[in-house]
Amino acid sequence: MYAPARDDEITGFVNYLDQQLDHLRAALFGLTEEQSRLTPCRSALSVGGLLKHIARDLPNAAARLRGEKVERIFDEAGFAEYMGSFALTDDETAAALIERFDADRAEFIAAARACDPDGDSMELPAPWAGIFDSRPIKNRYYLGHLLEEYARHAGHADIIREEIDGQSVPGLVSSLAGAPANDFFTPYRAEPGTLLA
Repeated sequence: MYAPARDDEITGFVNYLDQQLDHLRAALFGLTEEQSRLTPCRSALSVGGLLKHIARDLPNAAARLRGEKVERIFDEAGFAEYMGSFALTDDETAAALIERFDADRAEFIAAARACDPDGDSMELPAPWAGIFDSRPIKNRYYLGHLLEEYARHAGHADIIREEIDGQSVPGLVSSLAGAPANDFFTPYRAEPGTLLA
């Protein structure tokens, strides 16, 4: 967890955002490529697909926080690309996705850390929520929205991972961090050759 601290606003946002991204990534720890694509719940979501969906937008999020103009076009091709962002294709691997995610995550976190929460921005159309036009916002709103989005999908990933092999994402995060065993936690040992092992 993001340990209690008396941080300023932007540091708090950055630490919570980074924590949720860390949890999304950790959900893949110890899985095989095949397991990263499993959809063991009634939805079509997989752990790999969730990471792909978030990774897809990290460069745009970083650009928006730097004050650069970003467009969201929902023509037929844009809609198909968006819907396709929830699953790995046959020519994609979770291992390659993790590498891309790590690089884009670092750029995003740097942009978030450098932004002014009170700075002006534009929220892009969100047709899935019935919003078809761009609307003026503060970066603070956008940071909160990203935190909501990342936390939602980190929760999805946790549930899916528990369905696959019973491992909880918080325990996987602690294992990746090298935390020692205690009364509440036993470190997870990934099989060699699996993701992040």
